[in-house]
Amino acid sequence: MIPRPAARSLRGVGLLLALALGDGTISPPLQAQTAEAKRLPVPFEAGELLTYDVKFGAIKVGSARLQVLGVRPVRDRSAWHIRFDISGGTFFYQVNDAYESWMDVTTLNSLRFRQDQEQGSRERERVFEIFPERAVFQETWKQDREVASVRDPLDDGSFLYFIRTLGLEVGRTYSFNRYFKPDRNPVVIRVLRRERIQVPAGSFNTIVIQPIIKTRGIFAEGGQAEIWLTDDQERMMVQMKSRMSVGSLSLFLRSFRRNATGPVEGTRTP
Repeated sequence: MIPRPAARSLRGVGLLLALALGDGTISPPLQAQTAEAKRLPVPFEAGELLTYDVKFGAIKVGSARLQVLGVRPVRDRSAWHIRFDISGGTFFYQVNDAYESWMDVTTLNSLRFRQDQEQGSRERERVFEIFPERAVFQETWKQDREVASVRDPLDDGSFLYFIRTLGLEVGRTYSFNRYFKPDRNPVVIRVLRRERIQVPAGSFNTIVIQPIIKTRGIFAEGGQAEIWLTDDQERMMVQMKSRMSVGSLSLFLRSFRRNATGPVEGTRTP
């Protein structure tokens, strides 16, 4: 039987969108632009869908999806709408979580972040409105309270998509102070190596990164989490592994679709 901590650790995968996660300095192509500026070029499109098998050790305990739902208006701005879903667990403990991010298309700054979590008998929904122009954020059920944020903020999900826009040179370490909750900063990304791997969706040339975050989750300082991104301009996440005291938690890409009209691909051998 799968131990209960294994099922509970599924919620840590949500942190994966966090790369749970971080904030930091940005490269020149991602400096803030005015609202009238053109949409930033990004390595993803509306309709992109990535699906994963979630395993604890060698046992499949759930599935996950990363998708770009399209461009939506947020406070008179155009924003990429991104969603991460994860579900699974054991007979005794189930996880059904959804995380949504809205990123300004001209800056990739986070404008809104939503967490909808069902973990065992516990349910919780949190929505954060984030205001980059004033460097503050507000949790919607605390409408009378604004909290200091950072310049050019990112949330858990938007951070992962921001990482996809970077060059990621092997051997380099990147430090970010862009997570919208300042006490989580800095987030450190180490670029470890290149590696060819096989997952259910096929064979991929990848670049392997190690995120280090101020959290007790799967990317905590002192942990051994690694993420495999395609070694090309798309930077799709094809694999994630984290070693924890209770065992190893992993995501493996099962299928992918680049846009709303493209085919679903289950095999790829570059």
